[in-house]
Amino acid sequence: MHIGPYQLRNRLIVAPMAGVTDRPFRMLCKRLGAGHAVSEMITSNAMLYGSDKTRRRANFEGELAPVAVQIAGSDPAQMAEAARHNVAAGAQIIDINMGCPAKKVCNVLAGSALLQDEDRVARILDAVVNAVAVPVTLKTRLGFKNGEENILRVAKLAEDSGIAALALHGRTREDMYNGAARYELIAEVKRSLKIPVVANGDITSPEKARQVLDATGADAIMIGRAAQGRPWIFREIEHYLATGEHLPPPRVSEIHAILIEHLQDHYAFHGEYSGCRIARKHIAWYTNGLRGSNEFRQAMYRLDSTAEQLAAVDSYFKQLAQSSERLVYQDETALAAA
Repeated sequence: MHIGPYQLRNRLIVAPMAGVTDRPFRMLCKRLGAGHAVSEMITSNAMLYGSDKTRRRANFEGELAPVAVQIAGSDPAQMAEAARHNVAAGAQIIDINMGCPAKKVCNVLAGSALLQDEDRVARILDAVVNAVAVPVTLKTRLGFKNGEENILRVAKLAEDSGIAALALHGRTREDMYNGAARYELIAEVKRSLKIPVVANGDITSPEKARQVLDATGADAIMIGRAAQGRPWIFREIEHYLATGEHLPPPRVSEIHAILIEHLQDHYAFHGEYSGCRIARKHIAWYTNGLRGSNEFRQAMYRLDSTAEQLAAVDSYFKQLAQSSERLVYQDETALAAA
């Protein structure tokens, strides 16, 4: 799998997720088997470049190449300037967001709302591709509304503009995250293009990864929600695709160490106040479905310092290790929900 001049180590990509794929999480996923990761979206509004949130999202220090930054907006000139700004800050790949279904994004005609205006789509793609010398990729959906799927036309616009790769979520904006992803339309897009196509949506297990690759013919797959609290899913999928066999569940001691390291990196990146509060969801995802996790999470949500959080996580995993050497999920559906 190549994106421009960059050869990825495998065909597994971390999906950009707002409030999730910060630098600590991206680096952890890459260490645990992901071949590539895309940042959470950064606004194209230059007035917000100096905000703490935007500065953190544009911090790529120590990240393995290639560094990919996703930008979001609706104005072609602003998007072009955002691309130049982020390349100057260290981005090696620019990704354009035309897939986010969130109301606050769509209400400003960004994200998946752009799919309603193919002329604007073309102008944004041309503006960004021509603004920078690095590869530009596109993340999008099947269309804005069910019954009005226009992805084949949008995909052709992307290829004609010089987009280096297309990541496609198998739902419309109307679907949000409901129902099942539609892989047959991703397969049709793949057959119509010469550029790499990445399939996204509902990939929650090694078997599903194999199924989606086979069904779509995609060059790679992109995994989002299933990696929340389970970043080792990438090595599980990589092993299964290579051998047809499953890795054993990870040892409790290993995940204990991974989570502690993730939290320490997370706290250093976000600071005491935000770090403590943002970490709550990560800790909840890591522990979802494990023995005694409901009681643990309810107590953990009430903690207001990073030191207390670390101590609580440390104590919980030490107790977990007394009952099992490896992770045991009490409810297998927790894996799909995580």
